[in-house]
Amino acid sequence: MTNAVIAAIDDIAIQRAKAGDINALEHVYRAYEGMVYSMARRICSSPEDAEDVLQETFLEVCRSMGAFRGSGDGSLTAWIKRLAASKALMKIRRGKYRQTEELFEDAAPAPSQGDASLRMDLETVMQRLSSTARAVVWLHDVEGYTHEDIAELMGKSVSFSKSQLSRAHARLRKWLGEEAVC
Repeated sequence: MTNAVIAAIDDIAIQRAKAGDINALEHVYRAYEGMVYSMARRICSSPEDAEDVLQETFLEVCRSMGAFRGSGDGSLTAWIKRLAASKALMKIRRGKYRQTEELFEDAAPAPSQGDASLRMDLETVMQRLSSTARAVVWLHDVEGYTHEDIAELMGKSVSFSKSQLSRAHARLRKWLGEEAVC
């Protein structure tokens, strides 16, 4: 989402969207779809799941826009990002991945530290993390959520968020090689 697109979402467009104007809602969708999909893709393990999260997020935006109380672009952005994160985490909670990812994470061989050709890029190793660990890393390190925010979104404790992040960072360092710093 570019600054020009965000600037185009002015208070009048937000008020029109809140009133149910379909063109204004489409304008909001077009302005935020890339950001929502990107966040969902990083948290979910497949493009199909990210598409589902995108659709579920904007269905919720359409349903709840009338109740949206913020004003200005920043709060609309924060509200939509929070909805997207919540929808992505709900996708994870449904249990679709829980068992298989834990087995995959423990069984996947780590790349040899001496063989540079086997080193993986960050996106590849992020997919090796469990869905929960991947979500915590993305929300904390990229989106800038606090451990308190993550705990609230996930229905867990702050210490859960901190321990997931610490373990995920340790795994990423191991998989990427010792020179990688998280």
